[in-house]
Amino acid sequence: YSSAVQKFAQTLQSFQFDFIGDTLTDDEINIAESFKEFAELLHEVELERSMMVQNASDLLIKPLENFRKEQIGFTKERKKKFEKDGEKFYSMLDRHLHLSSKKKESQLQEADLQVDKERHNFFESSLEYVYQIQEVQESKKFSIVEPVLAFLHSLFTYNNLTVELTQDFLPYKQQLQLSLQNTRNHFSSTREELEDLKKRMKEAPLTCKLPGQPTIEGYLYTQEKWALGISWVKYYCQYEKEAKSLRMTPMDQKPGAKQGTLDLTLKSCVRRKTDSIDKRFCFDIETNERSGTITLQALSEANRRLWMEAMDGKEPVSLTPLPLFETVELNEVGFKFVRKCINAVETKGITTEGVYRTVGSNIQVQKLLNAFFDPKCPGDVDLQSGDWDIKTITSSLKFYLRNLSEPVMTYKLHKELVLAAKSENLDYRLGAIHALVYKLPDKNREMLELLIQHLVNVCEHSRENLMSPSNMGVIFGPTLMRAQEDTVAAMMNIKFQNIVVEILIEHFGKIYSGPPEDTTAPPVPPPRVAARRHKPITISKRPLRERPVFFGASVEESGADRHGQTPNGNGSSSVGAEPPKPLHRSRLPAPRPGGDEPGRPPAEGRPDPRAEADVGKLVARLPDGGVKPAGKAANGVVASPALRTSTLQAKRPAPRPGIYGREGEYDGVPKPRSHGDKPVITRPPVRPPDPPCRTPVPPRLEQRPDLIAGTAEEMPSSV
Repeated sequence: YSSAVQKFAQTLQSFQFDFIGDTLTDDEINIAESFKEFAELLHEVELERSMMVQNASDLLIKPLENFRKEQIGFTKERKKKFEKDGEKFYSMLDRHLHLSSKKKESQLQEADLQVDKERHNFFESSLEYVYQIQEVQESKKFSIVEPVLAFLHSLFTYNNLTVELTQDFLPYKQQLQLSLQNTRNHFSSTREELEDLKKRMKEAPLTCKLPGQPTIEGYLYTQEKWALGISWVKYYCQYEKEAKSLRMTPMDQKPGAKQGTLDLTLKSCVRRKTDSIDKRFCFDIETNERSGTITLQALSEANRRLWMEAMDGKEPVSLTPLPLFETVELNEVGFKFVRKCINAVETKGITTEGVYRTVGSNIQVQKLLNAFFDPKCPGDVDLQSGDWDIKTITSSLKFYLRNLSEPVMTYKLHKELVLAAKSENLDYRLGAIHALVYKLPDKNREMLELLIQHLVNVCEHSRENLMSPSNMGVIFGPTLMRAQEDTVAAMMNIKFQNIVVEILIEHFGKIYSGPPEDTTAPPVPPPRVAARRHKPITISKRPLRERPVFFGASVEESGADRHGQTPNGNGSSSVGAEPPKPLHRSRLPAPRPGGDEPGRPPAEGRPDPRAEADVGKLVARLPDGGVKPAGKAANGVVASPALRTSTLQAKRPAPRPGIYGREGEYDGVPKPRSHGDKPVITRPPVRPPDPPCRTPVPPRLEQRPDLIAGTAEEMPSSV
């Protein structure tokens, strides 16, 4: 499972999103970086999991195996020696008792000496055996429990990390969900515009000239006269109206042909009469570089009209007038209509859920517009009556604004406004849009102020109508701003049009408090060092944690490090609006062993720092391979030689910034107690104390051989 998760994290880390367009929005940047954040999160969890598995071996299994081999195994060797010496002593004693008293005195004395020697060896073996049994029985009380305690510490440290990561992840998750929702809204808006563009392109004739653009380009066929006849050669032509330059690139060029691109300067353009040539859609041009006329053939009649119009041909074709209400003007009647719509919405529909997002009936919208813009009695419609519902009024307002002959924010400033919205610097965005608003014509700026003030009022009731500035930007971005040309590239900029409207709503007070000091847009400043919203949101920008051998860092040092660092690794503070940053964790290192007063018990509900330090010492002796003399801990209990520095702490990263729990604690990590505080002493429940009695001091074991038989668990009954 862990291996599969790590492979999945590697896939997320290497995944790259592809985006259409030259610039990403803030939300798209967050989405593009989200998989890397997920990968780092999974990697950290699995790294800690692998450490926990490793600690199970280092902290639990190996210490218990070492205790069994070194302590219990040594006791078994003592038992064998005791049994061997006992058998040898009693065998010699039996032989000694069968000696005849008639033997020589010297022989009897020698036999007595041998028996005394064996008795001494037997007593020495029995003492060593009993001493070893007692040492094992006493030391296993801590030598067995401490490895289990250390492993549980490792296990709960891993579990605590997952809790901390969850606390870090929740703010990031909420911010990313907002980015996903905003991007989905932009997608829906752009998709509607693209579908409309696709529909118009299917219905309209194929054109090669963009409205408002001075250049026309496309394929034309040129009549070439040769000695053996006439042929038509296909060229790709580009005409620049201001310079009257025509570039012609041959498309059917044969290998080895010397003919290349032609650069010509146009003198005149005349439509070719149909009865004068056997080809359709032809027109003649004259250039400075060539004598005579050049006959060109367009791809269709509509295409020929576009070429002749661009070249100022003698027969320009006027465009067919559009039906009523497909183009309207920004005049007094229009201002009256907008004000009446705003008053109606704010009077009876400002708290309606989805106001401006819900679409009204197209028949009712046309009926309202025809009635209001009737040339006989313009503006003679009461929108406060019950004849018109809110959906019809809001849809009519959007229809009017969208079908103005020129959008409220004008074609002229469209490109500059989009470039301002694409800037990564938030201060520049606001300053540039502020300046560009005051470059609008007076009536356009007045209309824009009227509309944005209304949208601010609507957004103030977002709890009821669920319409935030971002949602309003999606609705009114294409309405107040639109590109002059209908292209896919222009449609991909709709999301930046939405951002412009969103900025106008959020900063309405500042923008319309007065023009900036300099009405020109400020230059783009260098990238800001501090964290801004244009940088991707992160789960946290925590530094990599070191893995110290001892709990040696002081509280003051860790606190100083925390206050000197920002989420992006520097001490500067960001300016302006920022998204909510994930809370950062910080775990205080445990105090050094012996740092508190000797003998002071731990405070209520908190572990003794000395006990944590003892647990941390558990596996330091593992690489040593031998038994070291046992030392005494601060509480007077003989410390096991197996207690040394924990590999868990040697492998764990440095403490990371954290979330404060209740006062004085960080996520359950005890706050070091000052020497002046008096702790509350609590003890675990124990059995009732024994009645007081006088216990005689036991004699030394050497003086009481009879104690040997009562203490040694496996001593022969003959003793």
